[in-house]
Amino acid sequence: MHPTLAGQLAVLARAAAPSPPRRPAPHPHPHRGRARGSTAAEPAVLADRPDGTVVRLGDVVAKAHASDSDPAALTVRLQAAAHPRLASVLLAPLPATPATPYRSATPLSSPLPDGRAASLWPYGSPVDPEDPSAAPWEEAGALLARLHAVPPLALSAGLTGPLPPMRGPVKAARALARMRATVPPDHPAARAVAGAWAGLPAWCRAQEPEGAPRIPDPRHAAPSDGSAAPDAPLALCHGDFHLGQLVRHPAPDGPWKLIDVDDVGLGDPAWDLARPAAWYAAGVLPPAEWDRFLGAYQSANGTAGRDPWPRLDAPARALTAQIAALALTKAYAARRPLDGDEEACVDACARIAAVAELP
Repeated sequence: MHPTLAGQLAVLARAAAPSPPRRPAPHPHPHRGRARGSTAAEPAVLADRPDGTVVRLGDVVAKAHASDSDPAALTVRLQAAAHPRLASVLLAPLPATPATPYRSATPLSSPLPDGRAASLWPYGSPVDPEDPSAAPWEEAGALLARLHAVPPLALSAGLTGPLPPMRGPVKAARALARMRATVPPDHPAARAVAGAWAGLPAWCRAQEPEGAPRIPDPRHAAPSDGSAAPDAPLALCHGDFHLGQLVRHPAPDGPWKLIDVDDVGLGDPAWDLARPAAWYAAGVLPPAEWDRFLGAYQSANGTAGRDPWPRLDAPARALTAQIAALALTKAYAARRPLDGDEEACVDACARIAAVAELP
């Protein structure tokens, strides 16, 4: 990351940070140095990826969104995150501009000098990656169930435009495109991933479902876009769920909330369960943890005991291909072998492709 970008995000975070209360100056003493704790907080880079750069300064987090983000769609997504109906589910952004009698507060700041959109957030404590046993699988399942249960029309009064489509299938298609641009097509792992991808239904590959046009309610949905199976109920979806999308707010012991709304939108709710399902099917996620996650989700949405796989199978296969494609792309570019979990996902792709080729 260019250091200038971190500095620009730190400036935004510093401007949004609450001013500390003034304290009386300490009585000067010839043997005392500078008062402890008087040094200003230093910015820390939390993430630096093509789809977003995140910098923390104290209790404020500033995010530079992907350069190809649609500003209008991103604004609606941030407005949805700030909606009172989602206050217990999604972390709400900080307003970039204050509200006035003539103007509502907006969660999207002015573009950065490079043209990228930026947003501001309160800091939340993330899941500890060093303690898998403490992963909040039950809380995650319940949060997703509550997100999917919010009627899209209930948010319309607080939005400046229609809810955009959930971007999960688009991100999966981009992962395959990156793999094809980086890894030779005759690479055995690339063939396995491509074979698994080829057998997916069109909507999972971000393509229009053939012969099944959908005409959603224009008051709260974008036109037919391939973000859900043709017979799936449209729901408000996160679009990119994994444990890294959870934080406790207020930190460090507040309730768990979902973060990162860049892919939020209308789509098939099964997509939000698909990454843990893919890990489970590949042998990466232990069955007990999958059961905790799925059980909490189904208990919260009234489907306990129902077989989820008829709806979940295609999205789980799509996420298996996406995970394997990204892993292979990174490993090939770094000239390193796949690690154990990455190899497991590629092997799962090979099994999916083999089943797809059966008569």
